[in-house]
Amino acid sequence: MKKWEALIKENYHSIRTIKERIPFSDEEVKAIQNIEERYPISVPEYYLSLIQEASHTDPVRRMCIPDPLEFSEGGTPDTSGEADNTVVQGMQHKYARTALILSTNVCAMYCRHCFRKRMVGLSSEETAKHIPEMAEYVRNHPEIDNVLISGGDAFMNPDAVIRRYLETFTAIPTIKLIRFGTRTPVTFPYRITEDDGELEALLKEFSNKKAIMVVTHYNHPRELTDESRKAIRILQGAGCIVRNQTVLLHGVNDDPATLSDLMSSLVSINIEPYYVFQCRPVEGVKNQFQVPLSRGAAIVREAKGMMNGPAKAFRYAMSHPTGKIEILGEINGRLLFSYHQAKYEKDNGRIFTRPLSESEAWFEDPDRT
Repeated sequence: MKKWEALIKENYHSIRTIKERIPFSDEEVKAIQNIEERYPISVPEYYLSLIQEASHTDPVRRMCIPDPLEFSEGGTPDTSGEADNTVVQGMQHKYARTALILSTNVCAMYCRHCFRKRMVGLSSEETAKHIPEMAEYVRNHPEIDNVLISGGDAFMNPDAVIRRYLETFTAIPTIKLIRFGTRTPVTFPYRITEDDGELEALLKEFSNKKAIMVVTHYNHPRELTDESRKAIRILQGAGCIVRNQTVLLHGVNDDPATLSDLMSSLVSINIEPYYVFQCRPVEGVKNQFQVPLSRGAAIVREAKGMMNGPAKAFRYAMSHPTGKIEILGEINGRLLFSYHQAKYEKDNGRIFTRPLSESEAWFEDPDRT
């Protein structure tokens, strides 16, 4: 057993064990015990150590410890229509050039803002056994030029499974890029730093054949620890491009100074900010973490005013069932939007506006004015 595999077994899985480290009232414990029956808990010791305040307002605590708001009404299980885009067991094809593989539903940590909460902790078929079918689908759709291997967390797959994905898709001539979606550098960097060098060697071997991108998910400057930076250096040393996606989260990074600090810190270690996503109205997430669109646009605008050019290269967007919709900002009392990526050809590059609202944090119909 590798060291990281032993360490992950020490995760905290209940409020009963977490309360030995962080104080909770009896009422809070009872409420959270009810939540964990539906939305499981899993927190590595490493990430728990990043909490600085016992208060529920601590941004790191908000991302890893359940809050009674998770049981408040509102939200839907699948806000991006993922089920409608499934073409092979475990594979989705929403955007013409990208195949998305949900390679596992295992994560190093169960983030409380996860938009796939419907999957967390559920048993599933081993997705890897469908790799031949996935490869055949990609070969039959030559417009697909990149594969995004996500989850769950792609790096929670065993190294042998990651090798299977890389061997399969680097061998397809039309594939130019393979992406891995992972939060392990953030929540559990030991997956990379304590892997006996196997993952590093694996990525280095295949990055000589095709471009490999690792898409991380840092939400707060405190997550950029020395151990996390070490994990990033290993990935970069293996020839991987590293980019970051952030989610705008109430009580975590919804102020310009924090967002600016995060993006500037990422650029300082050669991670390119990629997206800042609007938090989705997911059941168990919506009421705790969503920020109104108008306020989000103002936060992003002010934060970008504090950043250098590379730090402000990200797009503020919502991942909508119809595509990735960029939130451009306010104009004449309305919010301006543009399709950065579209599911339907008619929407490619389309620009539209909606009335400015102090409370609207999402919308179902982009064409409703």
